[in-house]
Amino acid sequence: MTYKFVNYSWDDAKAASLSPADRLVYRSNILGADQRITNTGGGNTSSKVMEKDPLTGGQVEVLWVKGSGGDLRTSTRENFSSLYQDKLVGLQKSYAGMNPRGVKSEAEDAMVGMYFHATFNLNPRASSIDTPLHSFIPHKHVDHMHPNAAISVAASRNSVALTKELFGDEIVHTPWLRPGFELGLAMQKICGEQPHAKGIVMGQHGLINWADDDKECYELTLRIIEKAAAYIDAKYQAKGGHAKAFGGQKYASLEERARRAAFAKILPWLRGQVCQKALFVGTIQDDEAILRFVNSNDAPRLAELGTSCPDHFLRTKIKPLYVPWDPETGDIEALKKLLKDGLAAYREDYAAYYNRCKRPNSPAMRDPNPTVILIPGLGMIAWGKDKSESRVTAEFYNCAVEVMRGAEAIDEYIALPQQEAFDIEYWLLEEAKLKRMPAEKELARQIHIVIGAGSGIGKETAHRLAKEGAHIVAVDLNADAAKATAKEITDKYGVGIGVAGSGVSGCGPATSVSANITDRASIRAMLDQVALAYGGFDSIEVTAGIFVPSDTTGHIPDDKWSLTFNINVTGGYLVADEAFKTWKEQGLKGALVLTTSANAAVAKKGSLAYDTSKAAANHLVRELAIELAPLVRVNAVAPATVVAGSAMFPRDRVIGSLAKYNIPYTDDESTESLVGKLAQFYADRTLTKAPITPADQAEAYFLLVSKRLSKTTGQVITVDGGLHEAFLR
Repeated sequence: MTYKFVNYSWDDAKAASLSPADRLVYRSNILGADQRITNTGGGNTSSKVMEKDPLTGGQVEVLWVKGSGGDLRTSTRENFSSLYQDKLVGLQKSYAGMNPRGVKSEAEDAMVGMYFHATFNLNPRASSIDTPLHSFIPHKHVDHMHPNAAISVAASRNSVALTKELFGDEIVHTPWLRPGFELGLAMQKICGEQPHAKGIVMGQHGLINWADDDKECYELTLRIIEKAAAYIDAKYQAKGGHAKAFGGQKYASLEERARRAAFAKILPWLRGQVCQKALFVGTIQDDEAILRFVNSNDAPRLAELGTSCPDHFLRTKIKPLYVPWDPETGDIEALKKLLKDGLAAYREDYAAYYNRCKRPNSPAMRDPNPTVILIPGLGMIAWGKDKSESRVTAEFYNCAVEVMRGAEAIDEYIALPQQEAFDIEYWLLEEAKLKRMPAEKELARQIHIVIGAGSGIGKETAHRLAKEGAHIVAVDLNADAAKATAKEITDKYGVGIGVAGSGVSGCGPATSVSANITDRASIRAMLDQVALAYGGFDSIEVTAGIFVPSDTTGHIPDDKWSLTFNINVTGGYLVADEAFKTWKEQGLKGALVLTTSANAAVAKKGSLAYDTSKAAANHLVRELAIELAPLVRVNAVAPATVVAGSAMFPRDRVIGSLAKYNIPYTDDESTESLVGKLAQFYADRTLTKAPITPADQAEAYFLLVSKRLSKTTGQVITVDGGLHEAFLR
């Protein structure tokens, strides 16, 4: 058949070249690659295959099933659990002996720990809570997906009748049950009582289907989703399509430039409002689909209902915050007032939800702030602990919107009952999984702007901070150099999972922006870009600088003098002054680190403009520390001469310095050799006798922005190898 609403990607030649377990990985990857089939991290797949038992040497049936965590699109064999099928089935006796009293019983949760006893071949991958669903369905291959079209049917008020109308007896319906052992037993019973059934629509959850051939199972998955999506589309178009979606349009969108300007004004302030307990990173989305929803008449009603699929609300919380702002007014202050009041009401409502639904052994209430905020005329803002998580949060609410669109087109959307939602959100097993996660890195959740990141100390500092978990905005006058640094970081740490939002390019752990720090408008434009990319920022490291030597007569032209002070002194002031406006809007603690020099304390021939500018920068640090306190700590790093990797030392300047100090060299020597000679010359003038590197400087920047020196401000830390001429006087 032909497909309009899903992508058919099966390749017979590719599949034929793979082992049975690797065919499962292949099937999973191509299913997960289409987000209309399943969301990021959602759904799981399995195959029952014959394997050689490492203990007996005989053939045994093994269930390969996607394990806990991971994403189908990117999964490898290491993401799949392998378990003895007969031992899994045998656990049914243990479960029956525990006399469970419903899906929320301790016995249900205890069974998860029993899966380890069924592990095949010492596979370390922890089993998913969905394992019984795959094991107890008596067919070789099972796909459990979260397609928006199928969930639209599952989340409709008349879901049972719709399932029957769409699929007859081929696909049956089962009411909502929390994933686990009891749901697996329920599916086993359905298969026994209705042997012709090929799948189940799980109430308010998703789709599961099976076959005894893996390609047949894959094609069945696509066929079910295609049929549901085509049915929804026909009903949707009959009701007026986009023009009448969600009750029709109530508000008009601001044009793109105005939207971005509005986002840039509110995002840092809003980040401060939602980061009262922990820092978050933002993602904005303002494409046609999300604007259609937030601008609609029905958006307030549907947003209040919350999401249906458990995978959705684990990221998006029980519901988003919808703010009834009229974009036609363009009144940003009125929007802030609505947001502030809305956030206060949301927190109270979330606390009431927690207290109403909590159980005696429930974990403590988590952060009551919303992770999704909807604003007519602008779009959606999603929050997460890092850029990847905020993008996935945005993706999941997009899925929720599509589910609501489909359900409203064919019937009436209903959400999961709050108690059921709570029991998923505060599931003890989910809490235990959160506690098992590794500790966050030292600069996790933070956004750092490194100015001068295109080369030398700035590039090294960007990498050093990224290593500690910081999100990096690489800023440089040279746009290509800044982009290269951001790419290096992204290539090293990955962009995470999910789809990119509508911020600036580079929606992962690093992005790049070109800016001129001697131009206030350029600085503000850069800060606005940062807000659009991440929601705000926490610290700024200014490593940009310039050295203009005097000519052979000891003279420096007036324009070179001005340029030196503009970059080395005025630039730092303009960055601080403009950034402080945003820091005050956020209301979050921050840090600013400028770059001075050992030359600020040592008078030297031939560097008059540079040395005096750095002396001025030293005092600028002290003045700014007073002006920006107590919100922002201001310090500086004072390097000695850093030759290797520095943009201030092109080959011709290195040769000039070698000649100046009568250091032997030849014109045909490599640049690396020349740099090494000059670096060692400078090193020999220090007490430590070791060349100063960009990495040495980057360590100082890290210490100054970390909590390790959280009580230090107004100070200049020298990293000069021990220049006694620069000792404090």
